[in-house]
Amino acid sequence: MTERTIERVIPGAETSDGAGVRIKRSLGQQPSLQLDPFLMLDEFGSSDAADYIAGFPAHPHRGFETVTYMIEGHMLHEDHLGNRGDLRNGGVQWMTAGRGIIHSEMPQQEAGTMRGFQLWLNLPGAEKMTEAGYRDIQSEQIPEIDLAGGRIKLIAGALTLDGQEHEGAVTGRSTDPLIADLRLAPDAELSLPVPTGHNAMLYLYEGDANVADLALRRSAANVLGDGDQISLRSGPNGARVMLIAGKPIGEPVVQYGPFVMNTREEIEQALQDYRDGRLTA
Repeated sequence: MTERTIERVIPGAETSDGAGVRIKRSLGQQPSLQLDPFLMLDEFGSSDAADYIAGFPAHPHRGFETVTYMIEGHMLHEDHLGNRGDLRNGGVQWMTAGRGIIHSEMPQQEAGTMRGFQLWLNLPGAEKMTEAGYRDIQSEQIPEIDLAGGRIKLIAGALTLDGQEHEGAVTGRSTDPLIADLRLAPDAELSLPVPTGHNAMLYLYEGDANVADLALRRSAANVLGDGDQISLRSGPNGARVMLIAGKPIGEPVVQYGPFVMNTREEIEQALQDYRDGRLTA
């Protein structure tokens, strides 16, 4: 086993998106702060409705996928395909923009806490113009694995633990994403296999934890070096950590706002298609 260690840290920066939703953005603050195949990672969380109530009115995407994980709260997704999905506590929405989608994500609460994550997952050039798609995954559809050191909520990918293979709610993507919410008990140890060659990061959002004896920074993308195993140890209050890993695509990335393609010409075509009403044709 080769242990992965922290290679660099990308702190989450306070910003806003949509119609003024307050977020912390780590991956994706600028083009140099991406982790192939992951383009952007936002953490949102507030008990002040003014920080989220305006939501994300209708807007377009092309060329990638979005994964939204709601830890607490209630958000409604609607898109031009007629999909309508309620994202509630513990649920996930997996949206493939493909050649084009226009959707909105609007809070369905006027008070209380709303918190979670949105991850942008790139698509290879050969898949960027596929048909758009959407999947609404309720909390009870996401496998949870109980271990001596805590619990794993396996959103995407597969894990082999103690000789038993576990599959997440989403599998079969070309970038082989592994996305899991790790809940560690106080002063617990947890070791997980991660495929060699996959880019990987850990995002600590509650408590304290170390990886290979180095402290994870809170609300930051703790990017890991290569290896085939991650060993975590939590502090006296336990910890919650997002594990995100995937197979690099290794292609040029050209991004203009909600459009992510391989060349500038493809971006210009996306803009023209959107102006002419052909983005979703």
